[in-house]
Amino acid sequence: MAEGIGLEDAQKIAVGSPFGAPSGPVTTGTLGGVRFTFLSRHGAGHAIPPSFVNYRANVDVLKRCGVTDLISLSAIGSLREEMAPGHMVCADQFIDRTEGRVRSFFGPGLVAHLGLADPVCPRLSGLLAGAAEAAGATVHRGGCYVAIEGPQFSTRAESLMYRQWGADVIGMTAMPELRLAREAELPYAILGMVTDYDSWRAEEAGVEAAEVFAVMKANAERARAALRAFAAALPAARCASPIDTALDGAIVTAPAQRDRVLMAKLDAVAGRVLR
Repeated sequence: MAEGIGLEDAQKIAVGSPFGAPSGPVTTGTLGGVRFTFLSRHGAGHAIPPSFVNYRANVDVLKRCGVTDLISLSAIGSLREEMAPGHMVCADQFIDRTEGRVRSFFGPGLVAHLGLADPVCPRLSGLLAGAAEAAGATVHRGGCYVAIEGPQFSTRAESLMYRQWGADVIGMTAMPELRLAREAELPYAILGMVTDYDSWRAEEAGVEAAEVFAVMKANAERARAALRAFAAALPAARCASPIDTALDGAIVTAPAQRDRVLMAKLDAVAGRVLR
């Protein structure tokens, strides 16, 4: 099995990026006859903390590999009683509390403004939720994910504040990943596995890493089964998505003023609109 997710005919390939080193090589193979490309955001042996993941390089590399849609698999904490450990959540809204992470492929000399009101692809998220349900999971369709910087978990005061804000789950990796996926015109969906209740329950101890990884290990086979069901549910031909053309009209820098070096770095991410 490739990276524990069951890819057949798997190949591990090192792919470079002009945005620096990605988290590691990509693993490409098939699942139910469908081509998947996998990249572990935390690297081999979980050596890269959330703040040090090179999200730009990771998304750029996946785009270079011909990926058309991006699925995020991650552990999350719950801020709601009904979203219990072991459940899965397909979040569709996000609050970004990360600090210092590079949020865009664009910059001085090449400015772009993209809409992000609806950050998740509903088609992709619906297929993913249905697949997790088919695998026997309790799935919550929709929810607000608050992304924190980490690597520490929340204080009780922070956890209670996020609940008051309307957040339903909490994690450390969805941002700026989904922002960059939108700039790369990759439809994005997330399947989050609830591992804990964060720190808002006054009668309980706060979340600890051992608790998180124990729940992940116990539910690993269900996550693999969800991916197999997802592959089986995909249509024979991929349907076009509005996100495929998200950059149309988004670049506002006049052609004569564009930074040619940055344009060259964006050959995979934005080459469709920069050629």
